[in-house]
Amino acid sequence: MKFQNCINYLLTISQHEVFQNFFARLSPMGITPGQYGVLNYLWEKGPTTPKEIARYLRLENSTISGVLDRMQRRGLIDRVVDPNNRRSILVVAMPAAQAIKDDVLKTVDELNLEILQDFTPEEKEVLMKALCRIGRIEDEEPNENRGRP
Repeated sequence: MKFQNCINYLLTISQHEVFQNFFARLSPMGITPGQYGVLNYLWEKGPTTPKEIARYLRLENSTISGVLDRMQRRGLIDRVVDPNNRRSILVVAMPAAQAIKDDVLKTVDELNLEILQDFTPEEKEVLMKALCRIGRIEDEEPNENRGRP
């Protein structure tokens, strides 16, 4: 098999291209693509534990801890004691995160449209289903609102 036909190569190159586009468009708003994932989850679900965010984003607890540290220093999130369980910490979106929400979601919508602009609706559906299957994302149906609360 030619290296250029290896699924790992194709996914890596494709992911890098998408990541670079997202990074370039989100960085003026002061966030990274990974931080967008955290914010999107908080905007959708509300206050939650670092462990739940890590599970949702499929990151190690140590990785999410560093992401949350940087976001907290920037005033995007805070960690507070869970009023229902004082041994647990909740991550909450701060006003600075709410202030950029509309712009971030609009930008993500635009990026998704731009990246997929050369695909037919049928090709988009096949691609999304294939990526979900490869990533074993079974509980979500691909649709045009993926990535949006």
